[in-house]
Amino acid sequence: MTRGIGIIDYGVGNLRSVEKGFEKVGVSARICARPEELDDYDGLVLPGVGAFGDAIENLKGIGLADAIIAYIDSGRQLLGICLGMQLLLTYSEEHGRSEGLGVIPGSVVRLPGEVKVPHMGWNVMNVPKDVPLFEGVDSGSRFYFVHSFYCLPDEAEWTVGVTPYGVEFSSAVGRENVWGVQFHPEKSSLLGLEILRNFGRMVTGARK
Repeated sequence: MTRGIGIIDYGVGNLRSVEKGFEKVGVSARICARPEELDDYDGLVLPGVGAFGDAIENLKGIGLADAIIAYIDSGRQLLGICLGMQLLLTYSEEHGRSEGLGVIPGSVVRLPGEVKVPHMGWNVMNVPKDVPLFEGVDSGSRFYFVHSFYCLPDEAEWTVGVTPYGVEFSSAVGRENVWGVQFHPEKSSLLGLEILRNFGRMVTGARK
């Protein structure tokens, strides 16, 4: 029996704010913490804030890393938010090299020194291609960011949103059933909620 969207709890991040965001747009979402629970859901959200290395160790320590990869391999939809997006890549350079989930080939690197780090506050996301996650969201819309590192996919095709901050970095990635946003949609007012609503539609197959 499936129960909408599962929000993965692995000890980092404000899960309740993501859950409330889905509630506001009428999408059923619950927090889940055990590997065997993931299959109960039609779609998953991997949130997260804090250090990459600690987060991946938490995921591996409770068996969620392998469970997430198996879930993705099954073809079901997953959305990574902030650190959750970064964890999908091969590795991060934060505090030395830490291996990620390896779902998206690429690295996570520090923002350049000429800009204030962390990157905190509202910034634009330009959308170079039409994807269902951003239906109804205009290119150049503003979202709320809090991060010091950014994703650098090996393949440009993964990038579905870009943001200027010292460099033009991948602020959103996506292909088939794997998606990620560097910003916090649950903290990004109505347009952020529209992204959560879109993900809910992608999970259920509903049309706008």
